[in-house]
Amino acid sequence: MAILISLPPDLEAKLQAKAERQGQDIAIVAADLLSDILEWDDDDNEAAIQGIQKGLDDFEAGQFRNFSDFAAEQRRKYDLPPNP
Repeated sequence: MAILISLPPDLEAKLQAKAERQGQDIAIVAADLLSDILEWDDDDNEAAIQGIQKGLDDFEAGQFRNFSDFAAEQRRKYDLPPNP
């Protein structure tokens, strides 16, 4: 299947340079990049859905903590100033 897309000149130049470095046709490099990002997007969405479901399951099971405790932990973890 052929798809025609228009790229800004700077993006086209980057894609062409990548294809030349890899010794591949620009269409193959573009297809590989699109495939990679679409697979990553699917994996990322699935991980997000699983994380949300785990949070909901934990909440329903009574396994949660209040926001103040969470915020205090994050301040310690990231060496943030105490809450005013």
